[in-house]
Amino acid sequence: MAIGLAFLTLGFVLMSGGGSDDPNVFNPEIYNFRRIRLAPTLVLIGLGIEVYAILLNPHKKKN
Repeated sequence: MAIGLAFLTLGFVLMSGGGSDDPNVFNPEIYNFRRIRLAPTLVLIGLGIEVYAILLNPHKKKN
């Protein structure tokens, strides 16, 4: 679960920022690869890891 939380945290940190201090000036950095593709992908991977970790049964016997 810790790995999933790390992916989620990293994804949200990468999504942050990109705004402009002046509301009259547009900052195109909000549409870069890191915020549009990489960060949401990391968040989805983190959520998948969390779901897998929750559903995993560590006491299951292997035959």
